[in-house]
Amino acid sequence: MTISLGGCAGTVTRVDGKVGVINSQRLLNDTNAGKRAKENLTAYSKNRQALMELEERELRRMEEDFAKQSSILSPAAKRDREEQFRRRMQEYQQKAAELNREVQEKQKDVLEGFRDKIETVVARVAKRLGLQVVIDKSKGGPTVYHEEGLDISNEVIEEFNREYP
Repeated sequence: MTISLGGCAGTVTRVDGKVGVINSQRLLNDTNAGKRAKENLTAYSKNRQALMELEERELRRMEEDFAKQSSILSPAAKRDREEQFRRRMQEYQQKAAELNREVQEKQKDVLEGFRDKIETVVARVAKRLGLQVVIDKSKGGPTVYHEEGLDISNEVIEEFNREYP
């Protein structure tokens, strides 16, 4: 296969070589380690969601109690309760933002670690198959078309599962 590479100055360089493609999303979904990583992220996210649901219930309870008692509360007591509710709502929003950041950070860390492992295995498979370039064909990636015979995802998944059972 001949690849033409164009530079900024308009020069074209030809390189003869073999190309392979992978689907990194499929690698995440179909490798044992990828499945575990996704399960761990889901559990982590659900745990954080459960914490927020407890806070939401407490806020609803406070709001309902205030609605029931507002007719018998003095104006000063009403203001105190309203201020208390506002503070609690701000705390809730800050906590929600913080937990969301934690989930995103955890996801980033897990996916970066997974990607590092994948790159190592892809390089090993590519060398074994004599490939000079491997392109990611995942949705949104740079590959618009490729022949199915260029896809080495199955080989990478098999090797990855052997190395990371």
